This record gives sequence, structure tokens and C-alpha cells, in this order.
Amino acid sequence: MAQPSTKSIPAPKGTRDLYPDDLLRQRYITEAWRRVSIRHGFDEIAGPTFEMLDLYKKKSGEGIVSELFSFRRTGGDDDYALRPEFTPTLARMYAAKANALPSPCKWFTAGPYFRAEKPQRGRLREFLQWNCDVMGGDTDNADFQSVFDAEIICVIVELFSDSGFSPNDVLVRLNSRSILHSLLIHAGVEQSQVDAGVRLLDKWSKIDDVTRARECNAIGLDLNALNRAFQIADSMGSSSSRSGGITLGSLTSTANIDVTQLDRILRLVPKGWAIFDPGIARGLAYYTGTVFELIADGERAVAGGGRYDNLIELFGGPPTPAVGFGMGDVVLGLLLQDKGLMPEGPELMEALSQKPASLRPEAFVIANEAGEAQVEPLLAKLRRGVESEAWNSRADKKPWDADRYCSNSGGVSPMHARRSYKSTKNIGKLLADARKQHAKFAVIIESDEAAKVENLDTREDLGTFPLDGVGAAIAERL
Repeated sequence: MAQPSTKSIPAPKGTRDLYPDDLLRQRYITEAWRRVSIRHGFDEIAGPTFEMLDLYKKKSGEGIVSELFSFRRTGGDDDYALRPEFTPTLARMYAAKANALPSPCKWFTAGPYFRAEKPQRGRLREFLQWNCDVMGGDTDNADFQSVFDAEIICVIVELFSDSGFSPNDVLVRLNSRSILHSLLIHAGVEQSQVDAGVRLLDKWSKIDDVTRARECNAIGLDLNALNRAFQIADSMGSSSSRSGGITLGSLTSTANIDVTQLDRILRLVPKGWAIFDPGIARGLAYYTGTVFELIADGERAVAGGGRYDNLIELFGGPPTPAVGFGMGDVVLGLLLQDKGLMPEGPELMEALSQKPASLRPEAFVIANEAGEAQVEPLLAKLRRGVESEAWNSRADKKPWDADRYCSNSGGVSPMHARRSYKSTKNIGKLLADARKQHAKFAVIIESDEAAKVENLDTREDLGTFPLDGVGAAIAERL
């Protein structure tokens, strides 16, 4: 009788065995994702870990399809694929219940994903990914859509700021598909080849000259035109970085490009954390407008996303503007460890034992006409909190220290703060919106300097406070 083999079977390439300490480190990341998402008013959802193969074949583009783990059940007729990303699932889920969902709809999720690509540092075949998306809202209001783009980017920025990073470590690089299209046409790419040019431009700096020529030839693209487009983008990016604004160079006079929306987004994002970069393309087929990547140390892409205004309609839903991003845990974990920003031992355990973000909104910010301009700045302050004097004065302070927001030293803990996206300025209707979302306190901004705070449970008027004191006034009553 043959003896069973005693040869050990290794884990599949590109996967991880997470022992207790490893899992604590991963939890530190996922809890940070969840905490900042909730504070920004995103609701958590989940979807299946595998989908029909056609979902990705039709919606994501060739780049993703080539990285799929796909399969067919023995004796079955349907082809499936392990999910490589979440956006197609999200669009399918939203389209299925679009008429019953609030607008805008802000969702986040964090779960496992799978890509059949070559494992390397920062990139595995199985990984966790965090997604935040905003769907819907006033389709005719470009200002609101810019606010949603900025909100998505602000979530990423706050995660890194919370975790101890600065703009010297990580930077959001922002672009628009419309600018990319104009750039490619200006460089000599035919209109019918622009989408293929965008996908190739997305990886231009990562491939050598031989590969560039081969890939251009394979799809009938002019190699010289792509080289010109890359050179123009590079020079525009350098000029914009030096000026701190959006510089389009020769494109200004040769293409009808509106940079108003990008400029507004940059003004809404915390200063220094984002710049215009015309070289950012994002190769996925469904992106339609704003695209961005968060780059660490000038080279590593840690997160990326953009606007996909047509995708939900492709799944049978109504025309719905949408914007979102994805971030994996592998490269973020390496970055935290490389920068000495991952706690260990008892510090890690203590960090994971701290109070989680409140699922119930703690503040709901509304305004009359005179105070409208202060809504976004006050929201940002409430979500960010105020660091304590004691923590700020320590040379050895760490982002996970328990006294970072200690009220005994002038600190205010970050809050779950929301706003109304309704166009009305009727305070009664806006307060009804706050109650519908189960907020604890309403903040009614009445001028550029002051706001009234109301307890929505007791309907008690707590008084009027300077804008800088609103957070502390609410925190005292939580």
C-alpha cells in the first residue's frame, strides 16, 4: 500500500499567510479605512467575491480581463471570475435599486480581491482593497459634481494625514480625460484611436522603447504621435508643478479645454496635497472625466480613481454621475512600515482598542445663503478634529497616541459629519434631511463667523458659537 506523501504544499504564489501579529497590522489598516470613511458620511456595503465573467469583459476593458482568475463549474454553462476590482459590482448593485436609493449615494467597502498578475513588492494576487464612491446628485449642477470629486480625494488625504504622512511623502496627481483626449489629438492621434491611446499612455513611462513600438504597431497607433503626447504631458506637468496651478501650454490656444472643474477641485482639497498632472491617464475603459492617482515618494501609486458617469447606465440604471477610488492594503502596509508609521506590540494593540468612529452622524451641517461658503470648510474641520496641545508639543508623538485629541489639553476628536446636498435653502427642509439621516446635532451656519447648534433628539437650541468652537461645543455634549 502506497504511503501518503509527506511533502509540504506551499501557499499559492501571490498570497499571504497572516499570523496573529500580521493580522493585527492588517486590521490597523482596515480600521483606518473604516474610520475615515464613516467620518466623511459614507455607508458600508458588500458584494460577492465572484461575478459573471461578462461583467468584466464588457465593462472594465482588456487590461483587467487579462488579469482575471476565471472558471466554469464542472457541468455548468456559466463563466465566472473572481473580482479584480469593485466598480463594476458597485455599478450593477446601484443600477438594480437606483430608484429606491438616496441621491447622492455615498458607499464604501473593504474586502478581498484577486488578480492573476506577476507577484512583486507591493502587488499580490490576493489583496484587500478599500473603495469609496459617490453616485448621483444633481446632474445639472457642475459645482456639486466638483464637490463630490473633491470629497473623494479628501477621504484619501485625511487617511494619510491621520496616519502621520505629509504632502512630502504622498501627493494626489489629478487630471481629466477631456484634457487627455485633447492632448492626444493635438499630438496627432486619430479621433477613433484616442481611447486606445489613453490606455497606452497610462503605462508609457513603465515600458521600454521596444515594447512601446510593438504595442503601437499591434493596434495601429502612430508611435511618434504617442511620444509627442507623452512629451507634451511631461512638460505641462512640470510647468503646472512650478506654478502651483493648471498650465496647459500650447494646448490653451489649440484645444477647447475647460479647466474650471479641475481648478475648483484643487481649491477644495487641503492645500499642498494635490497637483494637476496631465500624465495621469488611468487605463480602465469606463473613466469619463476626472482621474487621479496618489503617488508615494514620487513613484509608487498607492491609490487611484476617477469619474465614471456612463457606467451605471450601461447596467440598466438611469443616467447617473459617479466618482470613486480604490486602494489596496499591500502597498499601504509596506509604506507604513517603510516610514515607521506602523505601531508594533502593545502600541498596536492599544491603537486597535481605541473608540471607533460613530456610525450615527454626530453633526449635520447646513447653512442659509450668508453661510453657504463655510459649509465645506466647517465639515473638514469637524471631520479632522483638533489635535491637543500636549500631543503637538511632544517631539516623540505618534499618530496612534491615545492623547492625540485629548479634550483636557484643547483637543477635539474627529467627528462623523454630514451635509445636505439639496439645492433648497429652506432651513426647515434641511433640518428634516438631518433628521432623516439620524444626526445627533444640526449645525446651522448663519454667517462667515458663527453657527447655531441644535440637539435633534431633544430639539434644544444649544446657542450660537464661533465656527472654530462648534466642534468643541458638540464634543462636550456627546
